[in-house]
Amino acid sequence: MSLRGENLLGTRAVRGTRAALQGVDPVSGKALLPAYGGATREQLDEACEMAWRAWAPYRELGGAAHAGLLEAIAAHIEALGEELIDRAALETALDAARLRGERARTTAQLRLFAQVAREGRHVEPRHDPALPQRAPLPRPDLRMGHMGIGPVAVFGASNFPLAFSVAGGDTASALAAGCPVVVKAHNAHPGTSELVGRAVQAAMRETGMPDGVFSLLYGADEQIGAWLVAHPRIQAVGFTGSRAGGDALTRLAAGRARPIPVFAEMSSVNPVFVFPAALRERAAGIAAGFVQSMSLGSGQFCTKPGVLFLLGDEGAREFLDCVALQLRATRTAPLLSAGIAARFRQATQEACARSSSPPLPGQVASDGTQPQVFVLDLAEFAADAAWREEMFGPAAVIVRAPRPEDIAPLLDELAGQLTATVIVDPPDHAQAAQLLRGLEPLAGRLLMNGWPTGVEVCDAMVHAGPYPACSDARFSSVGTLSIRRFLRPMCYQNMARELLPGWLREQLPPTAA
Repeated sequence: MSLRGENLLGTRAVRGTRAALQGVDPVSGKALLPAYGGATREQLDEACEMAWRAWAPYRELGGAAHAGLLEAIAAHIEALGEELIDRAALETALDAARLRGERARTTAQLRLFAQVAREGRHVEPRHDPALPQRAPLPRPDLRMGHMGIGPVAVFGASNFPLAFSVAGGDTASALAAGCPVVVKAHNAHPGTSELVGRAVQAAMRETGMPDGVFSLLYGADEQIGAWLVAHPRIQAVGFTGSRAGGDALTRLAAGRARPIPVFAEMSSVNPVFVFPAALRERAAGIAAGFVQSMSLGSGQFCTKPGVLFLLGDEGAREFLDCVALQLRATRTAPLLSAGIAARFRQATQEACARSSSPPLPGQVASDGTQPQVFVLDLAEFAADAAWREEMFGPAAVIVRAPRPEDIAPLLDELAGQLTATVIVDPPDHAQAAQLLRGLEPLAGRLLMNGWPTGVEVCDAMVHAGPYPACSDARFSSVGTLSIRRFLRPMCYQNMARELLPGWLREQLPPTAA
């Protein structure tokens, strides 16, 4: 498929005339063709209006039709073959094996959500039959289900060009919920976005979807994002990215005449707590797992373990020696973009200036970045809130604490997290149970004897947490629970069955008139 550098408005393709952007090879620094003209305000308005007009007919089609679209999208993405992998690798410096795995996750996610839509599980229908003889007041007949909230604006993420981008989790969950989608492509991988966007277009045509169920827009500056969130036809926002970006979108959405929800997955350091018995018995293995997890994907996973607490002295020296040894053998790939690399270098330089000792270093990558682990005592960590901020890239902090109970006063300072992990052996369980009760208000996922990188797409997964991990901790951005973000409950009272919407009628069992 030849890339044409066009915005996709429903089933049409149009060239934007605002400032153009190009993908950049992070390894060579060379700009990649084609150039993508930014969507004009008129083109954005058209995409949003099309999405609004498509909403009613799309939701009325029901779960089976929504499932068919999701499955067709998965098939068309797979049909792109190595062309998609090659372009994504060129734009992101991610290796082909990682990208093939991410593509498999993306298509599996689409098919899982299709299964939910076809079964109608997300509708969660409820029926309280009328009780006309009840005293002192009769009860009316009440039927309830969850309907799509309306057109959703989705912002592609930098670190997952497939799984959290054009046809990623936000788009898939919105379409499964019965909501049209307007996607803002990420500037770091415009060609990858076009390939996937055209696969979605092809799936729309194949399944006969209402025009406007999906659109893809480009924009070199922040203006298009502001227009999109402020547009009165947009009813919700899905975002994965920085805390600054998520906060900005949330403020825009709250300032509308009719505010809308923003479901933003933002910032987390995903603390890990290594308890005394585990540290004493298996320091080397824990150290190897830590370095592998914090450097995976060049440290650009939102679940990267950014702070690790050593809760004891016995085994601590061995642990640190093993971390240093592992790091010396670790060279990460260039970061996703020159901007991300520059921000990472600035963050680590500032950390070096704050730290009382130099970091443990890894090998220098071709973009000048390198893995770094800072080792602090508990007092130094507690005294400076900057240590509790995310460093996006292959950097982390190890904190030495004499005893597990010394950590409790710090929990409130850690803020909201996507994950928190305890590394334990059986003698640690009693103390770990106490700490876990304190961690439950802080994180959306608690792990034992594992590493937080790697988020399974399934029914039971929660990828969320209190602010600043997410803007709304009641929902997940991964797994089937993510569909619920783009639904709202709708109740019908004393409504004749034939007047109920199809999406609810098909999920309710037949009842007597």
